[in-house]
Amino acid sequence: MSPDTSELEAVGYSDHWRALFKPHGAVGLTAARVVRSDRGSSLICAASGVTRAKVTARLLKASAGSLDLPAVGDWVAALTRADLDVPLIEAVLPRTSAITRGDPGRSSDVQVLAANVDVVFVVHPIAEAPNLRRIERELSLAWESGAVPVVVLTKADLSPDVASARAAAESVALGVDVVVTNARAAGDLEPLRARVSPGRTAVLIGPSGAGKSTIINGLLGEQRQATRDVRVSDGRGRHTTVARELIRMPGGGVLIDTPGLRALGLTGSEQGIASAFPDVEEIARGCRFGDCSHGDEPGCAVRSAVESGALPAERLDSYHKLMREAQFAAAKSDVRLRAAEERKWKVISKAAKEFYKLTGRG
Repeated sequence: MSPDTSELEAVGYSDHWRALFKPHGAVGLTAARVVRSDRGSSLICAASGVTRAKVTARLLKASAGSLDLPAVGDWVAALTRADLDVPLIEAVLPRTSAITRGDPGRSSDVQVLAANVDVVFVVHPIAEAPNLRRIERELSLAWESGAVPVVVLTKADLSPDVASARAAAESVALGVDVVVTNARAAGDLEPLRARVSPGRTAVLIGPSGAGKSTIINGLLGEQRQATRDVRVSDGRGRHTTVARELIRMPGGGVLIDTPGLRALGLTGSEQGIASAFPDVEEIARGCRFGDCSHGDEPGCAVRSAVESGALPAERLDSYHKLMREAQFAAAKSDVRLRAAEERKWKVISKAAKEFYKLTGRG
């Protein structure tokens, strides 16, 4: 008799995940989804319910970094024997999408904020003018993930000019739906609720104090997530969500809440940036040189568009900044990969020397 999978289906288990999990099930492992990830352990939802789990030493050793380890939203294969204190996560199933950020420091490591997401709600308050440069950055991350972004403008009841704030956001969120909400007004959340239907996963990203927890409480119809007022002294939000967590929505679908992040470093890919700046990419088709950097090259259609006023200079400056950051992240990653390869061959060489020494063949 097949096990009851209603708990798994409530958090998005589908034929796609059944097919990927089949080889693991054949060797006695259990399917589960990560609902929260803390240092050293995770909360997973299996057919039997939610429980604490740990990653096996083998998976830790095989991973090249945090990118390969379980993150919120991941589907995993776990060992759940009765003689174990907690289930052990043996494998992470291949992701369909992943919201990632690069380390803003010198490290080349990449952190997964949420995995297997269908929709990314890019949340920004409009009590003051929206931060267009941050919206561009977060849209780049969202497009890069493989999910569909939606810009959510919150605190409309505090905005001095909602129409202008929306127009400003739409000017940089090209090809992206922009939803204006007052999260405390239940009807304003219906466009979001419609995008978190059964079998789908959405994630909220945005600065601290943007109103992400208030949105979740409104969608749930209960005060589940703690909220705090924005500081009067500087207008900044204070962190209320302290860990990424997967939350079931009434009627189906799941939503992943994330803490407000001040630093959102890009990874080494430029594809997400290109998707977030379709206007720049389209104008660039008219450049004389295919590898034009849109700087001082002759025949640059992008620079001409800026000079004519067809493309805002701030928009191009933001594009350049994000591209430089992505290229720098790619260079750091290359250095890390080369170093890892060198370490591997040093270990192999040392082992070979020991072998020849012991066998007398050296």
